[in-house]
Amino acid sequence: MPRKKRPEGTRAPNGASSIYYGSDGKWHGRVTMGVRDDGKPDRRHVKRSTEKEVIDAVRDLERQRDTGQVRKPGRAWTLEKWLTHWLDNIATPSITPNAASAYRYAVHKWLIPGVGAHRLDRLQPEHLEKLYARMQAEGKSAGYAHQVHRTVRTALNVAVARKHITSNPAALAKAPRVEEQEVIPFTGEEARRILNHCVKRRNGARFAMALALGLRKGEALGLKWSRIDLGSGILRTPRQLQRHKWQHGCADPHECGSARHKTKPCKKNCTQHRRKPCPPPCPPSCTAHASTCPQRHGGGLREVDVKSRAGRRAVGIPAPLVKLLREHKAAQDAERELAGSEWHEGGWVFAQPNGKPIDPRRDHDEWKELLREAGVRDARLHDARHTAATMLMVLGVPPRAVMEVMGWSQVSMTARYQHVPAELVASIAQQVGGHLWAGD
Repeated sequence: MPRKKRPEGTRAPNGASSIYYGSDGKWHGRVTMGVRDDGKPDRRHVKRSTEKEVIDAVRDLERQRDTGQVRKPGRAWTLEKWLTHWLDNIATPSITPNAASAYRYAVHKWLIPGVGAHRLDRLQPEHLEKLYARMQAEGKSAGYAHQVHRTVRTALNVAVARKHITSNPAALAKAPRVEEQEVIPFTGEEARRILNHCVKRRNGARFAMALALGLRKGEALGLKWSRIDLGSGILRTPRQLQRHKWQHGCADPHECGSARHKTKPCKKNCTQHRRKPCPPPCPPSCTAHASTCPQRHGGGLREVDVKSRAGRRAVGIPAPLVKLLREHKAAQDAERELAGSEWHEGGWVFAQPNGKPIDPRRDHDEWKELLREAGVRDARLHDARHTAATMLMVLGVPPRAVMEVMGWSQVSMTARYQHVPAELVASIAQQVGGHLWAGD
């Protein structure tokens, strides 16, 4: 049935799209996309050379409107403008200073110089992939490039949610492949050897706690006696200790750090940087080296909230660990008496001989020394947390209870931290053999 024409002299319905030929020799289209923040209609305009081109453009706008993929009216932001706004006003106020520092470095060191001039609605996955390739060509690891990828993906997810763009190009970009480090939890024998040497070391209870309870480094170092009830065997972890980077407080950060700027690359047979690659020379506008600024601020050891609500938890302490903590407290009381006026009272469970908190770097070195003394293979301190989670699985603790003990907000974390230990694999094999070959 042929479509009826609208009676001559009548108007098109409100909100209908319109296409017309203008006096400028171009074809024009106007599409109502919704309502602006001020309540007025959001009517978009497109201009093309031919009628077919403008019809295609109008249909594309109508499709965006009908599928709910409409970006905000007005000129699209550049990636630099959005990243700066996101970092300063959205991300930084809601995350820890260390996480904000990592975001800031990725944004200002790589993303803004590399792809910041692109308009948000014209940024393509290929632009990001070329940036990651350049980073690796300059000697950056795949893991480092992946961290930059995660930063821009997170920022653009917010841009999509706020309708600055309709899709996230970083979600389509192919990030560099990162070889995940294989984590092998400590065996029961290894754990017992570590525990046996913990009692011989000052602050050894700190590492026993890592194996038994799986506390994160910041949570363990940030523990205070006021949050531990040795009578009921319960501890609470609402706070943690972190080392924050110093910030310049002067007017000219570049000049302030001039004495520390590295102007030339290291020699071929450099002996100064043996444990890690030699750092590159400082860029011409380097503003680093804030640790030497006379007006530095915001850095050093800081007590902060745990990063999530799930991290604020109460954890039961096994009886042997309660006993070890009582002995540790008695030893600390003796140190306080010996230090006298030199003692800095902070209430820390694990402290230096003068009562000050323990630096995370020193804590790392203590852990490595403990492994060597116990004759146990080298491993990260964080592997003790994997060991604690795996132990809970072997003991048959329900996943919901595991999440509470470990401070997880998502059950998917169990797959990341719980591993099938070699002892369990051997036990399963014996059970299968006993079942299938029971009559032999």
